[in-house]
Amino acid sequence: MDFRLTEDQRALKRGVREVLERRFDREALRAAVDGGGAAGGRGRVLDRALWRELGTAGFFALRLPEEHGGVGLGLPEAVLAFEEAGRALLPGPLIATHLAAGSVAGAAEGEVVVTRADGDLVEWLDEADVVLGPAEGAVPVRSVDPLTPLHRLPGGAPPGGDLVSLLTAAEQLGSAARTTEAAVAHARTRTQFGQPIGGFQAVKHLCAQMLVRTEVARAAVYAAAVTADPVEIAGARLLADEAAVGCARDCLQVHGGMGFTWEADVHLHLKRAWVRAERGLSGAAAEELLAARL
Repeated sequence: MDFRLTEDQRALKRGVREVLERRFDREALRAAVDGGGAAGGRGRVLDRALWRELGTAGFFALRLPEEHGGVGLGLPEAVLAFEEAGRALLPGPLIATHLAAGSVAGAAEGEVVVTRADGDLVEWLDEADVVLGPAEGAVPVRSVDPLTPLHRLPGGAPPGGDLVSLLTAAEQLGSAARTTEAAVAHARTRTQFGQPIGGFQAVKHLCAQMLVRTEVARAAVYAAAVTADPVEIAGARLLADEAAVGCARDCLQVHGGMGFTWEADVHLHLKRAWVRAERGLSGAAAEELLAARL
């Protein structure tokens, strides 16, 4: 059996990346972060024009049947799209809106922003047009991620299901791949003692470990997207969370003191990875599910 991506799937990944590079490049990311965000306590204003453009491109309607106005693709293709969104640190309740396509009018077209209660947290509550699940009594909390405003529910709500966990894993995978690329690029250009730091064994090992961590997670996430098996999704989620957090930390290490500054992008990936790790299936629940199967 051939598990390599098809040409159509590679074209989908390229297409999503091109849209995001054009509409949410590093300059746009930094402008959003420096504009305040959740870390500044002033909340964020979602880019509705970008949201609608994503809708026009079919991002939210990827899995919606063509007879219902969707693209008619499957879960593996959705995972590829969300991987690119994670790579770009695209903000907003992407997963909730994607899952609401076909059941909430306007979600598929990007005209309506949908969020959902997940455990005791709700993302982007103030910007959402539709909230799925309880939201009464939710209070704003300080988010470690400047581009993910959070509210806490006093009573909580059931955590997101398998699809939420899998698509979150895809976002984590994209972030891990991006920080791996950033670490390698910095190691090639930053010099010390007259040579690139990538020539030092310790840095080589860090970058190699990042690559291995990312590719192991990629294999698990892609496989879970094909089987949609809850246990495989749990395993993929554990590996993707570990890859996103671990690679961001190692990327900080490769960048040295510069990586800890506000101007560097590395800390944004680490903070988003922490926030994503609280969405859907928790690490402890995923471990229990895997242990029960074993």
